[in-house]
Amino acid sequence: MMLNKQKIAKAVNAVSVCVLAFFGLVLLYFGTRVFVCDKYPVSTTSMTPTIIPGDQILVNKLVFGARIYKNLKFLQGDSLETFRIPGFRKIRHNDVVVFNFPFGNDDWQKIEFRINRVFAKRCLGLPGDTLSVVNGFYRNPACRDTLGYYDNEAAFSATPDSLIDPVILRSAPFDEKYGWTTKNFGPLYIPRKGDRIRLDARNHVLYRLAVGYETGKRLEVRDSVLYLGDFPVDEYAFTENYYFMGGDNVANSQDSRYFGFIPEKFIVGVATRIAYSRDKATGKLRWNRLMKAL
Repeated sequence: MMLNKQKIAKAVNAVSVCVLAFFGLVLLYFGTRVFVCDKYPVSTTSMTPTIIPGDQILVNKLVFGARIYKNLKFLQGDSLETFRIPGFRKIRHNDVVVFNFPFGNDDWQKIEFRINRVFAKRCLGLPGDTLSVVNGFYRNPACRDTLGYYDNEAAFSATPDSLIDPVILRSAPFDEKYGWTTKNFGPLYIPRKGDRIRLDARNHVLYRLAVGYETGKRLEVRDSVLYLGDFPVDEYAFTENYYFMGGDNVANSQDSRYFGFIPEKFIVGVATRIAYSRDKATGKLRWNRLMKAL
């Protein structure tokens, strides 16, 4: 009888160890994804040739710091509330950044968060920068290096406007009063937290979506007067940092030239490597892309 009890006790202990090990592995897996590193599949050509369809990119969350949700109210359409764990450094020009699409619910007149809709683009403008596109080339006085993917910008620059699809050439939401195109664009100031920017009937189109996102109110002109909700305004103090993101495949990339600024809260992290890549047609591994640095 005593022997049976000992066997039962050992069996219970073994099961307990297995259960604890299982839950420990689960916590380690999800903890790593939340705080350290996560993997995202790429299905479009917007970052070609840096990233191609079939790549699985690694987002290093230790670089900029992991984004932690304070609650899940955003799932019901409420505002996004987060805090960010301190990272090793801030985002830099030319970083490949993974972020949530700013029009998560497909309403292009309103910035809204959607957790499972993410893009990967190159950071071309930081908070406080002034960005331009001159004959297809990105220009940013705050960046001394080549900005973006030069060869693709040169090819886009050399293509006559008459041969470019008007939908690709049209820059929104900025062209309403400025007539900017994806070839000639700006200068555009990118808001930084604490910036107080003068607004008027013309330049409000540059910032109306960001102001609407922060306040939940509509910025619009009525009877030649600029209103925020029900009150006339001539300036606005921003409460968040914003970024400008662009795809390396400038001739075919849905990016900030079309959807505007990215709120800092929408940034997942900096993509640093390609974990692995499979050819979408054959399913074969592309060994030359295994753990390739971005």
